[in-house]
Amino acid sequence: MLLEYKPPLSPYLDILYQDEQLLILNKPSGLLTVPGRLPEHQDSLELRVRRVFPEARIVHRLDMATSGIVVMALGADSQRHLNLQFEKRQTEKHYLARLEGKVPVACGSVELPLICDWPNRPKQMVCFERGKKALTHFAVLSQDEHSSFVKLIPVTGRSHQLRVHMQWLGHPILGDKFYASPQGLAAAPRLQLHAAYLALFHPVDGRWLEFHCACPF
Repeated sequence: MLLEYKPPLSPYLDILYQDEQLLILNKPSGLLTVPGRLPEHQDSLELRVRRVFPEARIVHRLDMATSGIVVMALGADSQRHLNLQFEKRQTEKHYLARLEGKVPVACGSVELPLICDWPNRPKQMVCFERGKKALTHFAVLSQDEHSSFVKLIPVTGRSHQLRVHMQWLGHPILGDKFYASPQGLAAAPRLQLHAAYLALFHPVDGRWLEFHCACPF
């Protein structure tokens, strides 16, 4: 539940790439990808885009607190093609994150099944009986005394996957109001998670397109 929703207004839309079939956008932290149920939660990336491109359609989502690359399709045919790429894991993507503490290994993987924690939704939790398979690869890029800057590669796309997996690794993402420690939450003004890279096949001509979005933290 959103207790207070004050999405950033500048820039109103940050378009990284556009053609007749797709849009690549940089979603800021604090903006919903799609409208919420309540009237005060209608402002979203989807709503803003559709004011300019009425034919735009959602392909995937980022958490409200996560920033970075979102692709939207222009038209039903492009949406079907892009949806299929995501479903078949033909796209490539990675995120950048700053974690609590010093991760003791240079790289690794977390494979833990996830399910919604219904009494505490939208939180997710690890459940070996009923959870859906979830796999994340990670690599440490740099460290300081209190944190680790990492690249995260989700193989699956479960809700809150990166956030829960890093918590179970023992190094929650800084600024995470759901999974960080009190110290980790206080250490950053926002969730330190950014969708920095996305690559996919163009829905019409099949070209392999790669998109980068600079990390804001």
